Amino acid sequence: MPSPLSPDLFDLGDALWVMHCAEGPVPRSSAEAAQAVLARELHPWDVSLAELIALPQRAREQAARLLSAAAGDLTFSGSTSGALTVVAQAFPWSPGDEVILPLGEFPANVWPWKALEPRGVRVREVELWPGHRAGLDALASMPPTRDVEPEGRLLNAIDDRTRVLAVSWVRFQDGLRLDLRRLARGCAERNVDLVVDGIQGAGTVPLELRGVSAFASGAHKGLLAPHGPGLLWTAPAFRARLYPMGSWLSVEGGHDFDRPHTDCARAWLADGRRLEACTPSPLLLAPLERSLATINSAGVAAIADHVAALQRLLLARLASVDAWAREAERVEGLRLAGRLGSIVALHHGGRGPGFQQALVKDGYARRIFASAREGYLRVALHGWHSEADVDRLFGWLAGAGEKSRR
Repeated sequence: MPSPLSPDLFDLGDALWVMHCAEGPVPRSSAEAAQAVLARELHPWDVSLAELIALPQRAREQAARLLSAAAGDLTFSGSTSGALTVVAQAFPWSPGDEVILPLGEFPANVWPWKALEPRGVRVREVELWPGHRAGLDALASMPPTRDVEPEGRLLNAIDDRTRVLAVSWVRFQDGLRLDLRRLARGCAERNVDLVVDGIQGAGTVPLELRGVSAFASGAHKGLLAPHGPGLLWTAPAFRARLYPMGSWLSVEGGHDFDRPHTDCARAWLADGRRLEACTPSPLLLAPLERSLATINSAGVAAIADHVAALQRLLLARLASVDAWAREAERVEGLRLAGRLGSIVALHHGGRGPGFQQALVKDGYARRIFASAREGYLRVALHGWHSEADVDRLFGWLAGAGEKSRR
């Protein structure tokens, strides 16, 4: 089973890194692109204005290709939360309006909305399945199964005060993947905007944006870029309703240096640059453009198929181990139902966080790097992983699982 992304693109050595859900490895070529920008900055007389203008456009085009979108609909932000903050602050709210969130969202998709509460905007969370818990009760939560109906619960919660439904496409802790097509259709029927935190799916799951109002993703996870850049996609009709952020390059003729800068009789741009709060940094855009090009060269669909095959193999092998059989069956059910992104999230099953932390520590000692969040051990596979990596994961998990039963 050839990997869509060659492991030689990275500098991983003997490390088995299965936590791009926390931090993706940056390809060597992306690091080199950032170094080239810094090298030019040593000699500012070598910095080209034409290149400074061309780089953001190249990065937009690569992002648009990855998202199957138009380049003009892309906005650069500082992160996922930065992109969602732009949407939250630019939206035309009235006192009494409401935002609905799934219970247990990552804070990047909570605080931008809660910051609106002093303006009279209410934030309401919705349980996604029976026994679903979060916050201080997260460890007591029942895990999702293949028969869950989170979309129905979210759509049924909408009332005449709801203006926005803001969801994670793939949830960070339990790995559940929501059906954006169904949510978009239901939101359109109810005249509600669907805003998506897509960071745990971008780069590893094919995306359809039809009916979505806004899609936000940081670049440092599945997109394999450094911390700092983020992407915001907005539908044109939705973007036209948002207040501009006020960057000096978000207006007509911003790059026209033959026109006096103090001539402020200019119109706001209609494309994604309208929502950029500052000038995008070349030091961040250069490695972002290279990382996006690397993923695009392989194709997100090919990466997704590869990840699904490795997940199927890992879960089939774990099903043969008594300590993991029930969890493997549950997660395989989610996979078959189209409910998984790239994260296999194994619930603690009553063994508690101490078991998972010990497991993670044991993995680190073996140079196997996974992560635990809110009662789930997370194994995140990407396009460079192989069947040999699955063998190594299975050996680690099977041995630790049997020890936990003694």
